[in-house]
Amino acid sequence: MMLDFALPACCCHGSPLVHGMTPQQTPLPPPAKRLVLFVADGLRADSLYELNSNSTPPAPYLRSILENNGSWGISHTRVPTESRPGHVALIAGFYEDVSAVAKGWKENPVEFDSVFNESKYTWSWGSPDILPMFAKGATGDHVYTFCYTAESEDFGAQDAAELDMWVFDHVKSFFNSSRSNQTLFSALNEEKVVLFLHLLGIDTNGHAHRPNSREYKENIKKVDEGIKEIALMIDNFYGNDGKTTFILTSDHGMTDWGTHGAGHPSETLTPLIVWGAGVNYPQRVSSQKFEDNLLKEWKLENLKRLDVSQADVAPLMASLIGVPFPLNSVGTLPLEYLNNSAHFKAESMFTNAVQIVEQFKVKMSQKRETTLSFLFTPFKPLSDSEQINYLKKARLYIQQQKYDEAISLCKTLINLALEGLSYYHTYDRLFLGLSIAMSFVGWTTYVILVIIKTHTNLTKAVQTNNKESTVLFYGFAFVGMIIAFFLLIQTCPWTYYIYCLLPVPVWYAVVKELPVIQDLAANLLSHNMVQSVGFIFICILGIEILVFSFFYRSTLTLGLLVFAGWPVITQLWAQAKTNASIWTLLCVLLAIFPLMPVVGREPNIPLVIATGLLTLLISCFSLASLCKTKNKYRNKEDLKVYFYQMLSIALSTYVVSSTHDSLKNKQGLPLLNQIISWMTLVSSSVLPLLSSTFLIQRLFSILLSLMSTYLLLSTGYEALFPLVLSGLMFVWINMEQEALQRYGLSLKPKLAVFNFTYATDITQFRQLHLDDVRRSFFFVFFIVTAFFGTGNIASVNSFDPASVYCFLTVFSPFMMGSLLLLKVVIPFVLVSCAFEAIQVTTQLSSKSLLLLVLVISDIMALHFFFLVKDYGSWLDIGTSISHYVLVMSLTIFMMLMNGLAQLLTTQRLQLSRGTKHHST
Repeated sequence: MMLDFALPACCCHGSPLVHGMTPQQTPLPPPAKRLVLFVADGLRADSLYELNSNSTPPAPYLRSILENNGSWGISHTRVPTESRPGHVALIAGFYEDVSAVAKGWKENPVEFDSVFNESKYTWSWGSPDILPMFAKGATGDHVYTFCYTAESEDFGAQDAAELDMWVFDHVKSFFNSSRSNQTLFSALNEEKVVLFLHLLGIDTNGHAHRPNSREYKENIKKVDEGIKEIALMIDNFYGNDGKTTFILTSDHGMTDWGTHGAGHPSETLTPLIVWGAGVNYPQRVSSQKFEDNLLKEWKLENLKRLDVSQADVAPLMASLIGVPFPLNSVGTLPLEYLNNSAHFKAESMFTNAVQIVEQFKVKMSQKRETTLSFLFTPFKPLSDSEQINYLKKARLYIQQQKYDEAISLCKTLINLALEGLSYYHTYDRLFLGLSIAMSFVGWTTYVILVIIKTHTNLTKAVQTNNKESTVLFYGFAFVGMIIAFFLLIQTCPWTYYIYCLLPVPVWYAVVKELPVIQDLAANLLSHNMVQSVGFIFICILGIEILVFSFFYRSTLTLGLLVFAGWPVITQLWAQAKTNASIWTLLCVLLAIFPLMPVVGREPNIPLVIATGLLTLLISCFSLASLCKTKNKYRNKEDLKVYFYQMLSIALSTYVVSSTHDSLKNKQGLPLLNQIISWMTLVSSSVLPLLSSTFLIQRLFSILLSLMSTYLLLSTGYEALFPLVLSGLMFVWINMEQEALQRYGLSLKPKLAVFNFTYATDITQFRQLHLDDVRRSFFFVFFIVTAFFGTGNIASVNSFDPASVYCFLTVFSPFMMGSLLLLKVVIPFVLVSCAFEAIQVTTQLSSKSLLLLVLVISDIMALHFFFLVKDYGSWLDIGTSISHYVLVMSLTIFMMLMNGLAQLLTTQRLQLSRGTKHHST
């Protein structure tokens, strides 16, 4: 199973950061002594720039600044559009390493330099999630933080704008107290001072109420008023000396449904307004060309829009206050924002170029040291002589006062250095990619051979030649030693050993089975070739449909409609008309879900409540039918469990209704509701284990328990999804019984008498039949439908924080993430339990079916491995990586789910002596 941990080649190079550069600083005096950075967390560009319906600006003060005093534009962020990566890009000038996600975007996985670290003093106010990371990485004791408590970040609070008011109030009292504190007063009057105000209210209100809500817009207005007061107070404090620069921007935007993390324009377009010392005044223009049509919408066609990449803000800040550019910054200084001499601009650009070339040189020397000299291929456009040539030429132009030529040359050099950094970061990609692809192909081939050899009658038992196998073993061992030696002399990281050595044992195992391959080939050639080719073609088509469903959810609808016709195609219709009719109806119903909008975009609490009542109604009918059955299959204890589960469904329905009413009225999350929610979550994993282990009863008990938790995590139509899915699963179990009887593999026993506890007799297992490949495909298809049926979970912004409001409203990334993951897993568990039931009723060992599933998912993973991108739009890049990781996790996840399904179906907890098992 080692293969299922393989990462795409573009992700297996470790952190892109390098260390060992020397700081670079512009030699000319800077225009500003101090800089005030306002970051309005979660503020979209259109929310700030677009006029209200009555043609008034949402932020009057900031609108007057960009019209009369400063420069403005859009700062383009990158995926993932989360708070920590956004702040790192703004303040340190580079795009966050993916490994930070493991720390919840809160801690430094890799130490880095920042504008704060290079400043003389930095004072910051705001969220405990953001500020400490910049203080922690700073050298010396000159970055000071003032944070509110983590509990203040409550999505269900009365008004999240209070978080911003806290920041503004504390900044005012800080300046007031400095008048009576001589040490603080003199520190504030130093040069190279940064004041950072992190304003989280807008983001919190956006999550809780959506960006088009009254709360979000009012928060923007309050932030605007707060910025006006702070700017006025700071100017007065310094006696209007004209040495303060102000910057307002955002770390990321937000979708209309109140989430962020992916690459939608509403998430990646953030505002940037800069004014004060050293900043250009508004530039009037007659026309501007941008691909988007935003200027017209914002009524800003005549004011020059200066767009930047988010990482460009760090060199802009460094240039304005005269501190060294952050060592790992990959930003290019946006000169159009600067109101300074051509000489200053040229010198600043030269410093920027040298700072990025320094990183390139370190990266190149690292790669040269770890590659054999005859194999090393340098980045030709920027060889050592070219670097010196560019820098000498640029310095000469500055000395000759040819500033425009110097700036142009420096920009070319920066672009080449960034290309070179990317080239060396992905230097081993082809080599690693081929190794991983070889492992994939070898592993999939080996699993297919294991299935054919041990679970089918297609091959005869073949005697192995001991002498040949010994030669083979030593041959492969020798190849492995050569590869290891080759990696050792290049001092490659330990991950390279895994990627490069893994194909050796995998292909050894395949080549060892050569007699089986020959026997199989002879067997297939003796059969009807058209049938064999047709079967392979259908298999490939099925896998392609699964791959397509990751990109287009509607493909699942198409697949389900084909499934609906399955009884007709295979003539099962004539054999079981009722079951086939229900199957067709439920397939069509389930096919509607992938066509619906992604969950969370349109909350519908009444529909969740209606689903809860519908579940209760179905439970009552099921309970009534259970009471009518003979005493052999039930007892009072089982009925008690069902009653508790129905009570749990009723309570969940009530909690969903009252919680959302309470949050709507801004009264927060009621404590009683929170207690009931957590108790329901805990009990839902225990109650099924108390019910009878008879097949239908246990499966129904699992559905009721999981449904009570799923209702608490639902905000709209998705509440119906597990209900329809599990209905289809019940019919699927019945249909598989019919299919088994049709192929003459089994008599048709009553499903009611099946008991999970006594169904694992190894002697009853049969060999694989061709129809079992179809069963495995159905399982993988239903698993993918369970994943994508209600949204594209491969995209971070598909998760709606409102789903967890019955459990908690205070911001907690890991707790919220765990609950959202549970919501994704619940339909998965329902499908896994149904598949477990099918294994039991069709007398197939779980191992053989799981191996078939493994082959299907590995072929899909190989597809996605070649589809991984690190170019194009950030939405494409993020999606391609998450698809690959998702499919790789799928195999391991399915094995875990199989184990969980076995536990949920076969185990029984005894709480009293009155409970008895009945064997069949």
